[in-house]
Order: sequence, then structure tokens, then C-alpha cells
Amino acid sequence: MSFHLYKKLFLLAAASLYSSSAAFALSDAELKKLVSEVDDRQRNSGDYKSVVFIEQSEKGKVTQAFEATVFRRDEDDKWMLLFTKPKSETGKGYLRLDKNLFLYEPALGKWERRTDRSGIGGTNSRRQDFDESRLSEEYTSKFIADEKLGKFEVHHIALTAKSEADVASPILHLWVDKESRNILKRQEKSLSDKLLRTLYYPGWDKKFSKSKGADVYIPKQIRIVDEVEKGNGTTVVLRESNLDPLPANIFTKAWLESQSR
Repeated sequence: MSFHLYKKLFLLAAASLYSSSAAFALSDAELKKLVSEVDDRQRNSGDYKSVVFIEQSEKGKVTQAFEATVFRRDEDDKWMLLFTKPKSETGKGYLRLDKNLFLYEPALGKWERRTDRSGIGGTNSRRQDFDESRLSEEYTSKFIADEKLGKFEVHHIALTAKSEADVASPILHLWVDKESRNILKRQEKSLSDKLLRTLYYPGWDKKFSKSKGADVYIPKQIRIVDEVEKGNGTTVVLRESNLDPLPANIFTKAWLESQSR
């Protein structure tokens, strides 16, 4: 086969592939609806509580393991994580107040401000991994393609942070299952397009929320791959999720401090 004929066939195949992809591309309205649906499925209008297990690995070896309880009040954008195990970490916790993230160290008896880019307990997990989804509020979205992820048919979309948004990652790529509408894979990038983290969501739990009057979807597990420090990663397992109301005064520094006394 001559080079010119090969080139012509290649261009025809590429054009056909592009036309096929474009024919099934999500419209702007459909894309906006999808991102809003991803947010809504994870959001509860009331309170949320879950026990989480966080395991950090480096070069295939477990270096840290924690148990903690996560508390949320989505209506007021309040969030807290309280370490319960091991004993050396008991009483330590993170509290988000007025979009500021604080870490309480009971051994020192003081609070320190943290950014959303900070790893929880020195792991690859971040506050946003345990919080409600705000993609439609913080990012603008772009359809990339309909793809296959393993056995799943997915929508691949890219999101760029809005100028006023205070987020840990300015660029996101999501692979959303067409059937369930749940996220299966997420990649986070810097402004220079450098890949920072890849997150996988092997499964989701569904719980009915009385306050919302609808189901809330909670990841069963999150596998986080550190794309900067190769060989490092974090596994997060979420259990005992509860959507019942929490005490009114729980999201305060005083309440968190009292848990270590």
C-alpha cells in the first residue's frame, strides 16, 4: 500500500470516528444537567455522618492507617472529620468554618489553618473527598467523548475551575457511568495540565434521605493514586453512613475540643 493511499484511508477513518463521536456528543444543556445530577446524587439537604477507614501506602507498603468519623451539614456547607483510631490520633480533627479549614491538635491544644490541598492526616486524601459535590457551582464543563472504561459505557467530561472558585484542583476529568450516573474515575490536574491524582470509585451505596425526600449516593470506597510520588496512594473505605439529624452545636471548635478530654 502506497503512503498516499494509507494516508487517505487514515484520514477517512479519523473523519468517520469524529463524526460518530460528534453525533453522540452531549449538548450544552445535557452536559449541564449531567453535572448537576452528579452533584445532586451525592448531596443531602440535611445532615450526614459516616465512619471512614483511611490507609496510606508507599511503594506497596502500608505506612499509616486511621479510623475517623466524618460529619456534614450540607445545607450550611459545614464539615468535620474526627480521628478515633489509633489512640495516638484520637481527638485530632479537621473543621471547616466559613470556607476555612482548620486542624486541631489535642496534644498541643491549638488550631492551625489548612488549605484544601492539604492531605488529611498526611495521606493523599483531601477534605473534598469526604464532602458534598459542588462541581456545577465551582467549575465550567466540556464534553470530551463517550468512551469505554472497562466494561462500563461512560461520559468523559472535563471541568475547569471558575475564576472565583477556591478549589484544590483547577482542572478535573470525570468518567461518569452512563447507566448509573455515578462517577467511576476522576483525574485532577494543575493549571499546566500536570496530572496530580487519579481517583477510582469501585462502588456506591444508596440511602434514602428523609430530609431530602430522595436517595443519596455515597461511595463505598475511594482508591487514590498519587501521580506525583509514584507508588504512593490511599484507600478510603466508608461505612455506617447515617443521614439522621446531628446535634445543633456539633460544628464548633468547642465541640471538637471536648472529644479529646
